[in-house]
Amino acid sequence: MRIQKTDVLLYTGVATAESGREGRVSSDDGRLDVTVSQPKELGGAGRGTNPEQLFAATYSACFHASIAIVADAEKVDINGSSVTARVSIGKNGDGFGILADLTAHLPGVEPAVAQKLLDKAHEICPYSRMTRNGIEVSLQVS
Repeated sequence: MRIQKTDVLLYTGVATAESGREGRVSSDDGRLDVTVSQPKELGGAGRGTNPEQLFAATYSACFHASIAIVADAEKVDINGSSVTARVSIGKNGDGFGILADLTAHLPGVEPAVAQKLLDKAHEICPYSRMTRNGIEVSLQVS
């Protein structure tokens, strides 16, 4: 199910990019202010972070939080756990596409239980839902 502007929105993050993949991204509250650049693998200088790293960071954090919600409901201890996201960009027909691989480290959790937690987290995580169902996007010029 997609969230729309008519739904009850709980929080809106705001960030502005300057000069695309060779510039800067900053948030409106100043908490995020990073240099972005093309990775060396894509012909860039690799001096800063890049959109794929930023998406991997946010997806891994959100997915880990979703695992924690599910684990709490299932009464499973996930203390010491982590999630690593690997986000790749590649050619996709006449454009580009993104591929994400998530790896959860859940020490002390039986493999079958861990897989159940991941499957349920994938159902509720907003980033996972976005990757399979798309998001509402509005385009504006200011």
